[in-house]
Amino acid sequence: MRNVVLRSLLVMMGTGWGEVPDPAPRATSGDGRVEPAWDERLTVRVGIGDGEIRGSSEVAIQGAIDLVARRGGGTVEILPGTYRLRNSVFLASGVRLTGHGAGTVLVKESSVSAALTEDSDWYDQEITLSGAEGFRVGDGICLRAPSARYVIKRTLVARSGNRFRLDRALRDNLWTGEGKAVAETLYPLISGEGIESFVVEKLTLDGNRERNGMLDGNYAGCVWLQDCRDGVLRELDARNYHGDGLSWQVCHDMTVERCVSRGHSGLGLHPGSGSQRSRIVGCRLEGNDMGIFFCWGVRGGVAEGNVIRGNRVGISMGHRDTDNLVKGNEISGSLETGLLFRGEKDAGAAAHRNVIEGNQFLDNGPEGGAAVTVAAPVQGIVLRGNQFRESRGGGRQAVKITDEGSQLEAAGNEFHGMESGGIVNP
Repeated sequence: MRNVVLRSLLVMMGTGWGEVPDPAPRATSGDGRVEPAWDERLTVRVGIGDGEIRGSSEVAIQGAIDLVARRGGGTVEILPGTYRLRNSVFLASGVRLTGHGAGTVLVKESSVSAALTEDSDWYDQEITLSGAEGFRVGDGICLRAPSARYVIKRTLVARSGNRFRLDRALRDNLWTGEGKAVAETLYPLISGEGIESFVVEKLTLDGNRERNGMLDGNYAGCVWLQDCRDGVLRELDARNYHGDGLSWQVCHDMTVERCVSRGHSGLGLHPGSGSQRSRIVGCRLEGNDMGIFFCWGVRGGVAEGNVIRGNRVGISMGHRDTDNLVKGNEISGSLETGLLFRGEKDAGAAAHRNVIEGNQFLDNGPEGGAAVTVAAPVQGIVLRGNQFRESRGGGRQAVKITDEGSQLEAAGNEFHGMESGGIVNP
């Protein structure tokens, strides 16, 4: 009875049940919400010539992650050196993966490809290749064919000649008769699926773009995450991937801070479809196709204090990307536009109620272009306290609206060397 009364009082006070701070929490079986602040957890070091686990590939790193995860979580420290990966490093819940910044370099090996010579159906767990040169047991691969709905990512786990067994069944069809079915050694350097409460930090990730085929950010990147939550990507230098830099799909409450993502053929940062409450703070994004790409249904996010330079598009927002804050960023040298509100099928699918505040837009877009391009009937967009500067002339506009159904609220913006594009401060 006492608990019922206390619960009622907490509800009336506006405090949820269980939200009164516990001054001395204890570890309780099955309760992951409240943990004591432990002074020490397990740490395992991986190194080429030192550490508890030694090696120069993903095998050693993976062994350490699996060990730490099995023992309740903790830290895997990758000691300085260059590690060459033939498959992803797969993350685990409760594990912190850390390195030594520029001293710890993970490099993707060059990719190889081969056509499939026999059909494989969705229930099969093997493939037959036209040639096995360059493929090894343990390699990460992707499989593509016109008959497959999606790219299939698997690991080669056994071999007889040109026949390879996969770690999991295909769950899609790979038919050679419908066109070229291909296997390629393409994979993210670091992968995470269905995990929570993890950290990846202080690593240099080299995608070896010139020697690899392209795999887009729905499936890969220097870091690729799917269906994760409460993760942190911190102080990573992700460079030169033939695809995306850092990509997280349907991941919630992600923090990406002080990372560099540069020289990718795809997107620098890719908060993917359905991702809620992402925090992107203090990052540098240079020389990518797009700097930050808000995918579908990305909501409640913050992009603050980032430097976004020399990308084709600085920031892109579109399909149901609502209620996000873009604040205090430098967006400069974009080849097409600094900020793009993408065209959508109708008003219901547009990127509504986003706040664009206190940013610097510097020399964005081609001659006759714009720093901000609005190509959808967005509603409730706030442009407040931004600086629009142009040193090149060329009739560029601060804002170019190509959809007459758009409604933008403007206040306190400054325009230097360019036209406002019809945006008038009150």
